[in-house]
Amino acid sequence: MRRKCRIWWPKQLSSTQQLSYNLLFGWFVSCSSDSLDIVVAFASNHESSSNRQSPLQEILHSINGNMHESLQDKSKFSLLGHHRACLSSGHVFCNGVEEDDLRKSSAYCADGTSRCCGQWSCGCIKLDSLLDECKQMSMESNYWIELAYDSLHVHARDIRWIPKLHRIHWNGETVARCDVHVCKSDCFCCLVIVYETPTYGAHHFSLRFWNSSDHGKTSLKKPQWVDELHQKQPLNDLDTVILAINSAAAAKKFFEKHDGERSSANIPIIWMFCALMWHLLAMSVASLSTFFYIFLQFSHSFLNFGPQSWVCAASAKAFSNTWINIRIRCCQILYWPIFLQDNDLRSQSSVECAEKVALHKHSMWSSLVVDILLGNLIGLALLFHAESVCLWVSKFASDFTNELLRSGCVWLMGVPAGFKLNIELAGVLGMISLNTIQIWSTLWMFVGSLFIYFIKGLAISAIIFGMTIPAALVIDMITIATLHVSTLHWLISILYSQQLHALAALWRLFRGRKWNPLRQRLDSFDYTVKQHVVGSLLFTPLLLLLPTTSVFYIFFTIMNTAISLSCMCIEVIISVIHATPYIKIVLRLIKPRRCPSGIWFEVIACQSNSSDSPWSTSIDKTNLPFEEVPQKEDINSIISSVLISILHSNYLSIGHMVLPHYRKAYSEVSGSYFATSVLGLLSGNKIASTLGATLPSTMPWLFIPHKEYWCLCRNVILACNVDCNNH
Repeated sequence: MRRKCRIWWPKQLSSTQQLSYNLLFGWFVSCSSDSLDIVVAFASNHESSSNRQSPLQEILHSINGNMHESLQDKSKFSLLGHHRACLSSGHVFCNGVEEDDLRKSSAYCADGTSRCCGQWSCGCIKLDSLLDECKQMSMESNYWIELAYDSLHVHARDIRWIPKLHRIHWNGETVARCDVHVCKSDCFCCLVIVYETPTYGAHHFSLRFWNSSDHGKTSLKKPQWVDELHQKQPLNDLDTVILAINSAAAAKKFFEKHDGERSSANIPIIWMFCALMWHLLAMSVASLSTFFYIFLQFSHSFLNFGPQSWVCAASAKAFSNTWINIRIRCCQILYWPIFLQDNDLRSQSSVECAEKVALHKHSMWSSLVVDILLGNLIGLALLFHAESVCLWVSKFASDFTNELLRSGCVWLMGVPAGFKLNIELAGVLGMISLNTIQIWSTLWMFVGSLFIYFIKGLAISAIIFGMTIPAALVIDMITIATLHVSTLHWLISILYSQQLHALAALWRLFRGRKWNPLRQRLDSFDYTVKQHVVGSLLFTPLLLLLPTTSVFYIFFTIMNTAISLSCMCIEVIISVIHATPYIKIVLRLIKPRRCPSGIWFEVIACQSNSSDSPWSTSIDKTNLPFEEVPQKEDINSIISSVLISILHSNYLSIGHMVLPHYRKAYSEVSGSYFATSVLGLLSGNKIASTLGATLPSTMPWLFIPHKEYWCLCRNVILACNVDCNNH
């Protein structure tokens, strides 16, 4: 049985030569009896163990308690083993004394200390009493490793020294160096994977792919060998390994807190100045937020008090889009300090989880800031050109009323496009439409003098509250201003649809069929002669009047659809502003490494088992083409080698990052929505005038004292600066 061991090694430990005894800390991850992943988080000199205030086991237990829950369930943070210097000839040295001489003489180290005091029965070098106790406890958990540094002849990616597995205790068995590098039927295969330690704000690793959910939607039947493959025990647990790698920096930080040799450096003056400026920024933002908080609380209390409550309810119905966006904006202003609080401290141990939490925390205020910036740009432009905008809107409304509505109705009352219509019915429908248009135009003449103030108020609201609220207000105002068109369309559509239903029912009468509403089907039915005569008398005029009704219905449907499409375009803009992940896009443009999507390995060197020390094969190709895949006769030589590879990440593109958010926002819009709309237009039924895009959910109204809210805003901004410095 071939045993497989993968050592996940930090890159910084291979950049410089290490000559002293060092202890390795990390995780043993095993998902099968013949496979083991050793994730090395960091290395520490064991001489500093005497300077720590707490015992090493208590420190390890404390660090493990601060790790992510998923990582605690799969593996425990522990002392992995130790490593020492190794020359290229393959001899291991401990503080200047060769290991073979140490075994023969059982002598102390060259400096006379008791750090190396003989050997164990298994052949391992003895350490001091404290570390020997830790080793015994680690061996009780079935694993302990001894590594030695070996020089890598090809300096790839600043990697000069590679750990060489000297001895490993595996489930009570000791596998020595000779067993590692000799190819047998039950040989040992070792793989060293060098990774760059993830740090918050720099990079991390992730196994999630942007299109991973697409693979689960296939309806094809899987072959039997696929199901059998899934039932087999996996060879590795990459999820736990990647989680451990992402937690390496946090484990090292927790370990250094217990290090007695940490020195307190003097704080530079520039840092003190930056801290002072950050305090001023926190106080300014907190004061501005508290001002808006007081204004919102006063407005909320005023609108819900006594006689004003019915005004609030009526305005919520008339200006539904504006009311929803005002509610969303109020929740964003009230709750942004709540979202910036650190509620799950344990998730901060993993860089990937910390990045997710940070993106979730900063998504609200980033959307708020972008919305206000866009509102300021459009609001200032609208404020400076209010008169010209007012004249343009007035001219457009006049042209729409006179050139399209009135002229169109007069045209339909005559002979439109050469069609001979029913003069009486066309005259009645035309006169009703013209009178409605005239009455509504007369009412808006009194409002036209106040339209300039509406434009300025719209600009000021955009500057203060952002772009989405005035955009929603524009939708509601367009709906109210074109209420006469929608009303005429509704009346004509009722007449048109009832006429179609009557003609369909009469046509079934002639065919001897009757609609069964219980079974939802057509059944045979014997009609009387009188029913056929009455049906014939009704069918003929209804059929002859259908072209006249259809022409008016088509005209007002085109007008109403054009108005609805303009409102839908503004609705799309509002939903895009809310759904766009601005903080993710900024991070992707500035630091693409903070947006990983999957991993890949770059093989840089390969040590054949036929030679003990020198690296016989070196590879420096990031992407090997398919033609360079080893042939069957070369597989055994590669498998029986010690491979050195580097862990890399793939990165999300901006499109793949933004697309899931837009899909979520427009999850209700599908092909059936457009098919239903087209069918409703043809049959005269009512159709939806909005897309129904998903907007951010609103939260309950927040009631806390003003002073407490100000302190909360200030504290969360100061905490953001502290978190950045800690990471």
